[in-house]
Amino acid sequence: MIGFLNGQVELLLRPFVVVNVSGVGYKVLVSDSVYSQLKMGEDIKLFIHTFVREDEISLFGFLEAEDLQLFENLISVSGVGPRTALNIFSFGKRSDIQNAITTGDVSFFTSVPRLGTKNAQKIIIELKNKMGGLQEIDLTGKDFAQNAEVVEALKSFGFSSNETKKALREIKDPNLTTEDKIRFALKYLGKK
Repeated sequence: MIGFLNGQVELLLRPFVVVNVSGVGYKVLVSDSVYSQLKMGEDIKLFIHTFVREDEISLFGFLEAEDLQLFENLISVSGVGPRTALNIFSFGKRSDIQNAITTGDVSFFTSVPRLGTKNAQKIIIELKNKMGGLQEIDLTGKDFAQNAEVVEALKSFGFSSNETKKALREIKDPNLTTEDKIRFALKYLGKK
């Protein structure tokens, strides 16, 4: 298996980059966020996941080893293939993905094409413990629906997804009403 490639960007063909390593060109699939950082002729190091199937060998590249590790965690979830997992990285950085897992943010994952609610829930359930989730996640009950309402309300006030998730993590009392959670979150975000 290839652990990493160290070479020069020879060609950019979205979603691929061709990396010239000592005269050999490796065609590597990368996320949109990685692709946008690359420039022709520059030296790069990509951490590689080699995907082998009967009819295909594909290389998936990441600028950081931690991203590769998270990618491999994502594809360990039944129903999540490497291309879908790579697409997740086009919708957020590693910290965004980890936050979505630990906070049970199904909507983050369902915004990724070809990733439905069922697989989004499986990602959260299977990877939450690996990411160090702060509490048990209820994906179907009152808390989940209530937290989704709080997030939408805070977004309507102009707060980003990251800000709303940070505020939700600060709410320790599970018995608060939706309105109380919104008030608490606004107070918390106002102090920042």
